[in-house]
Amino acid sequence: MRMRPTLSWTPAGDLPPGTTDLEPVTDALRTGGVLVLSGAGISTESGIPDYRGEGGSLSRHTPMTYQDFTADAHARRRYWARSHLGWRTFGRARPNAGHQAVAAFGRHGLLSGVITQNVDGLHQAAGSEGVVELHGTLTRVLCLSCGAFSPRRELALRLEEANPAFEPVAAGINPDGDADLTGNQVEGFRVVSCTACGGTLKPDVVFFGESVPPQRVEHCRGLVRAATSVLVLGSSLTVMSGLRFVRQAAKEGKPVLIVNRDQTRGDQHALTRVSLPLGTTLSTVAHRLGIA
Repeated sequence: MRMRPTLSWTPAGDLPPGTTDLEPVTDALRTGGVLVLSGAGISTESGIPDYRGEGGSLSRHTPMTYQDFTADAHARRRYWARSHLGWRTFGRARPNAGHQAVAAFGRHGLLSGVITQNVDGLHQAAGSEGVVELHGTLTRVLCLSCGAFSPRRELALRLEEANPAFEPVAAGINPDGDADLTGNQVEGFRVVSCTACGGTLKPDVVFFGESVPPQRVEHCRGLVRAATSVLVLGSSLTVMSGLRFVRQAAKEGKPVLIVNRDQTRGDQHALTRVSLPLGTTLSTVAHRLGIA
């Protein structure tokens, strides 16, 4: 029996409430050595909705799973039609105050690293360096047959040529770059294959139900070991891919600080959870630290 990935969780009644006190976050950054772990919530102010917050995409959209993508040609056609349209909108997103603050913290030597669960590249666009893309990136495409990588922009051009009349109107955009389209809107969409071997193409992202590459996980564990504290930004920590690093930090006795409007699956391990908008919060913290 094929198992579905964890998409939600039920908050425990004894989780600590959120706060508006920014001093613990400010103090941690002032000390330095902070490892940032970011999720979809940091990109909402750039126009990319999150998965589980108010109005989150899971209320109307079930993300593609690795099992469905690899097993079903119709699922792949549906994914690529929706992703092709979503890519146009996704590519226009720009870093917001939250991304810019993280980049500024890095430039001033306050961070030991940045791990992001996002696939939008906005941390790098804001100027952050050495970002670990835990779930991969939408800017690159992988062939599942020969393992060749190619730029997403090249695939976009090939899909444009194969589908010149494809101009549907999407109901919404999702954190994975997938647009909301109906079955009728994707009917007839032509999927293209790998130019090297004719194999199946997949975005170089970790789908739900797929495992993060072990070497990437170990690299992130090393970053946690080297950090003074872990600062979680805009992640519900519902999936284990991010939660495990919070649990590791807590087990190693390192402070975990969370900035997220809603409760998270990691609240029980956190010194504090700030329940405020990310852009305003991080901009205020930067101001307190004397960082423009």
